[in-house]
Amino acid sequence: MLITITLEPEAGSELDATALSHLLRKRPERLQTFELSVGKAHVFYPEYSPERTTAALLLEVDAIGLVRNKRFRGDNGVLDYYINDRPYTASSLLAVALGKVLRSAMTETSEAHPDLAVAPLPLRLEVPVISTRGRDGHELVRRLFAPLGWSIDQRPIALDEAYPLWEDSRYSSLVLTGTVPLNLALRQLYVLLPVLDDSKHYWVNDDEAEKLVRQGEGWLPGHPERALISHRYLAHQKDLVESVDARIAAAAPEPAGETTEPVQTRGSTAPPLRVRRAEAVIAALKDCGAHTVVDVGCGPGALLRRLQKDSFFTKIIGTDVSARSLEQAARALNLDELADADRDRIKLLHSSAVYRDQRIAGLDAVVLMEVIEHIEPSRLPALEDSIFAGAKPRSVVVTTPNSEFNKLYPSLAAGTMRHEDHRFEWTRAEFAGWADALAERHGYNVEYRPVGDESPGAGPATQMAIFRKASA
Repeated sequence: MLITITLEPEAGSELDATALSHLLRKRPERLQTFELSVGKAHVFYPEYSPERTTAALLLEVDAIGLVRNKRFRGDNGVLDYYINDRPYTASSLLAVALGKVLRSAMTETSEAHPDLAVAPLPLRLEVPVISTRGRDGHELVRRLFAPLGWSIDQRPIALDEAYPLWEDSRYSSLVLTGTVPLNLALRQLYVLLPVLDDSKHYWVNDDEAEKLVRQGEGWLPGHPERALISHRYLAHQKDLVESVDARIAAAAPEPAGETTEPVQTRGSTAPPLRVRRAEAVIAALKDCGAHTVVDVGCGPGALLRRLQKDSFFTKIIGTDVSARSLEQAARALNLDELADADRDRIKLLHSSAVYRDQRIAGLDAVVLMEVIEHIEPSRLPALEDSIFAGAKPRSVVVTTPNSEFNKLYPSLAAGTMRHEDHRFEWTRAEFAGWADALAERHGYNVEYRPVGDESPGAGPATQMAIFRKASA
């Protein structure tokens, strides 16, 4: 079975398509083979140029070895296990190959191209053979992929071209095109290929529920077919589906924040940390007299919704590198239904925090709420340049986790961070060292405020720095 991934920038774009090999972390000059429990996976590049680059993942299934392995439900006494479509149809077998061979590309990190790792890219995904099984299979491809922003070209495969009266088989070829971050595209395929096939070649247990939650982050919670996806991915095991639904329902619909909450006193009515953080940011903006504000890394718009409701803020801009997050923010803000005056007051821009953008220059304040910890430390100087040297606001409000407080999170293992996408989490001294030096270089005064619960030994859950222009 085969899948190809093509990156083809528009004419005149500065994007080099050969960056695909760096994002996939697979060398283009040679065939690479990987031994898997289901067979052999091969990665190669049928075409490789700055204008168009295609990577192919070919899986050779060891059909006999597969059915003889008890782990894969094998039963060598049943003929159906030997005569089937498993070596040819995209299924959980191909999802395993994706997860093993391209695991690093399914994250939002890249040493060579950190910005492209999270940026929407013009992608074309081709799967020559898929199967949509079961009574829910009607228009299943469209129902699964269209809500995610993909354009779909699905073409039925004839049962036998020599006998057209036999009509089409239940197999199709599939081509998906869209402007999507590579890591997100791969995670969607990883989940949805087994969903299309409605079959798994291995036992499904609690680990699969964990995988579904993790790989579905950022796209599954709001998917209109979430229930169907969960049931099919988890082999229709009701208890696992219920556990996943409970975890997704309990997850905060806020942008890129902590995945855990600190321990609270029994019966406490204090708002969650994410709410207190947003309220603290708004209070700081008002203390700075900031009427025009840009929320850099706004995500789905949690802070923007609060700013929108407050007439103190006369101009509001939200920026994010994720096009999907901006779409979610637009829906949360009801931009399509606003009056013209209200629509002029708030804007969403596709932009990166580590590149200068003159569209956000000269505003009263820039907010970086839980943003810096998602950036590689080596890229922080670029962030400093884009915000403090490029945008030059009168004020900057920064919040970030206080790593000293992490020991008070009951579900957080020692030495780990609050979110899997965090690149670092600073102590209060480390944060102050960074902020003091930055303020001195760019002519700002800096004030520190605690956010959330405070511990006598560990400090606050979140730490905040408020930068004000010394001459302001």
